[in-house]
Amino acid sequence: MAENTFSENKGVTRRGFLKTTGTVAIAGVASGGLLAGVPRAFSAELPQEWNEEIDVAVVGSGFAGLAAAIEAKNAGASVKVYEKMRVAGGNSIINGGVMAVVGSDMQEAKGIQDSPDLMLQDMMKAGLYLNYPELARMVAYQSKDAYNWCKEYLGVGFGSAAQLLHMGGHTVARSCPTSNYSGSAIVNKELAKLKELGVPVVTQVYLEKIFKDKDGRVAGIQIREGYRFPDEKSGTIKTVRTKKGLVMATGGFSRDVRYRMTQDPKLIDTVNSTNQPGATAEGLLEMFKIGGNPVQPSWIQLGPWASPDEKGFGLGPHFATGPVFSYGVMVDPATGKRFISELADRKIRADAIIRTGHAAIGISDSEGVKSMGGPPGALQKLLERSVVKKFDALDGLCESYNMPCDAVKKTIEDYNSYVKAGTDKEFNRFIQPDAKPMTNPPFYAIRLWPKVHHTMGGVQINDKGEVIDVEGNSIKGLYAAGEVAGGVHGAVRLGSCAVVDCLVFGRIAGKNAGAL
Repeated sequence: MAENTFSENKGVTRRGFLKTTGTVAIAGVASGGLLAGVPRAFSAELPQEWNEEIDVAVVGSGFAGLAAAIEAKNAGASVKVYEKMRVAGGNSIINGGVMAVVGSDMQEAKGIQDSPDLMLQDMMKAGLYLNYPELARMVAYQSKDAYNWCKEYLGVGFGSAAQLLHMGGHTVARSCPTSNYSGSAIVNKELAKLKELGVPVVTQVYLEKIFKDKDGRVAGIQIREGYRFPDEKSGTIKTVRTKKGLVMATGGFSRDVRYRMTQDPKLIDTVNSTNQPGATAEGLLEMFKIGGNPVQPSWIQLGPWASPDEKGFGLGPHFATGPVFSYGVMVDPATGKRFISELADRKIRADAIIRTGHAAIGISDSEGVKSMGGPPGALQKLLERSVVKKFDALDGLCESYNMPCDAVKKTIEDYNSYVKAGTDKEFNRFIQPDAKPMTNPPFYAIRLWPKVHHTMGGVQINDKGEVIDVEGNSIKGLYAAGEVAGGVHGAVRLGSCAVVDCLVFGRIAGKNAGAL
């Protein structure tokens, strides 16, 4: 195993970085797209006979894939969904279930003024203006329609207006949580709708190849039925002809250590991820092989709200997002001081934590924890697992995390003055209108250390969801949506924009594939 180049205890070490980059630099060129996307792109020879035929095949069963399947079916096509893992839902089913929406009923109930252009501006700013403007614009302008589709067509339950969130990087509160603070609230309704429509969702199916015909149109796929993750040679090989279209909704590659290291050599196997184990790159790479144009695959987002004291996504982000970032403070335990706006965008916060070389400490009080979201009993579970700790006084909290208590008390005293004034003089953080000074014990704390969360890059698509090749032409019969498609978010994705991105482009891709 390579030396840990990126860890809570060591930070980034020069020797480890050089060792890692030396071994993967060439792989980054070959598999990162410079050689994979040449005009004479490789495509396997068409099979003599197809084992199965379908109008539209959808690969991946998260928000985007299921939305695509629904719309393709409603467009009159025969449809089948293929999922490589044992259960449907992908990363979406463990998603935090928060959706950025302009003009939602939640915003209206709270009298919040918002506009699609303001959301677009926020997305572009966070994305360092590397976003493809036309794609980002579609997400912002169609967010309300996607939200209403979930509520009215699928029957998804969302929280009350009081639960509307103001997440980092957003100018206003526009992030709507589902009723159970989980993406499962949407995925399960999508699955139920597909069952009602008679669309099969088949699990344990691995995508092995994408076929193109002599005219360059996608003609079908080769799969392995009965696949047992992660054995790529398991299962029975079958070929499926796609008479109208193939929708790729295979998600990101946060769990694909080999491939993500070709893009960012620091992200070795000791760097944890919030994603489910199946978040790997093979679907993306297959599109590169047949000529799909790579877009910004090296922009990989780390979640600043993750805790090193639990595996995967966990429940800690629910505590960090509300009680800490909206109503509390995050401090460097070495100094006891704040070091960044708790509501800056994800990259800014994650980078700031990493620069300290150790986990940050998020602190809230008994008033702040009232904003805690997540599934029922989340806070109690976090306390039982010691991910979050509870203290009667700040002295005990400081002692537990080995922090200079005088400095921590001064930090909180200063923060309380900002709450009273309505202005953060240090970091210009937005002060919630209902925020109260942190003077109400017990106090709560959590350790925070970033985990790989979202891969912004992927294959290029146009406004129809069609995959674009390296010469700027659409690859006929091939569509992509969700995290596997690049360009929407640029360098950094704002929290709660993934759900709406997946739903908007999943629906677009499905409609266009099904209507051919």
